[in-house]
Amino acid sequence: MSTIFLFAILLMGFVITFQIAKASEYVGILKGEKKNNEQNNRINGFLMIVFLVLGLIGVYWCNELFKGKILGKAASDHGEKIDSMLYITIAITGVVFFITQILLFWFSFKYQYSEKRKGYYFPHNNKLEVIWTVVPAIALTVLVGFGLMYWYQITGEAPKNAMEVEVTGKQFNWIFRYPGKDNVFGNKYYKNISDAENNSLGLLWDDPKTHDDIVVTNTMYLVVNQPVKLIINSRDVIHDVGLVAFRMKMDAVPGTPTTMWFTPKYTTQEMKKMTNNPDFEYEISCDQMCGKSHFSMKGTVQVVSPEEFILWRAKQVPNYAQVMKDKMPSTPAADSVKTTAVNMPAKLVATN
Repeated sequence: MSTIFLFAILLMGFVITFQIAKASEYVGILKGEKKNNEQNNRINGFLMIVFLVLGLIGVYWCNELFKGKILGKAASDHGEKIDSMLYITIAITGVVFFITQILLFWFSFKYQYSEKRKGYYFPHNNKLEVIWTVVPAIALTVLVGFGLMYWYQITGEAPKNAMEVEVTGKQFNWIFRYPGKDNVFGNKYYKNISDAENNSLGLLWDDPKTHDDIVVTNTMYLVVNQPVKLIINSRDVIHDVGLVAFRMKMDAVPGTPTTMWFTPKYTTQEMKKMTNNPDFEYEISCDQMCGKSHFSMKGTVQVVSPEEFILWRAKQVPNYAQVMKDKMPSTPAADSVKTTAVNMPAKLVATN
């Protein structure tokens, strides 16, 4: 019903606009084409000035209303640099925007048609050509240069003390893998993927390095002030790891791992106080259209202290132990596997 009502409103608006245009055309014929054109020019010139003033007021009002409220404070070291780059870009393009828009609308008003004014045309001007080609080229080169520099920092080699987390996207959630006590990821093979057998990443159980790997879903735990390198994969289609609070973004491509690294600056609890929002959570979202439930492909990121991370790790059961526990009969040997997995010591986390 609401769709029909909306369609009726749009149709009515079209009919009214059409009738007004026709009426204006008939009035123009009665008044004379020349006089009608002059009147229309005056009206349009005045409306240009009104639109300019209201538009500039609207830009200022929107800036004051939403400044710092949409993205919030950058929560990573790279994020702060990206924010600085964006502010510089906005400042440069903002100056150009205001100058060009003011001139555009003012000229439309000031130089409207008049019999007393003769138009001046010139086909070419070398000085103007050089100015509007060289100046933008230099500005854009500088901006692109900064962007490439930050990009290579984000995707380059992570610090030696960086923690590694493997992030895998699947329709429609996230899977996170942490290396175990050996601090090495075990091998995996896509044909071994089986959600029914609790092997969502296709880990190869013949590889001893997989036996202590920890696999969790939906929530990724990171350590404050600890560099973290994300190794990003996809199980099915192209996804995109979006970490808006950290200003990080990277495609998750099937069969082609991608990487990026950053250092979280504030714990989740600190951000709750800084934002005055007790429900604040860092979010990991999919920023690439990936299917009908793309909108729901979200997870949380918990940034905690080193001590809290060690306690969390100590409570995690490796994926291998979970699978073996499910496969084994209820015997003392199976209970031994479960006990060993639960009591497995966590790797201490190096901090800056």
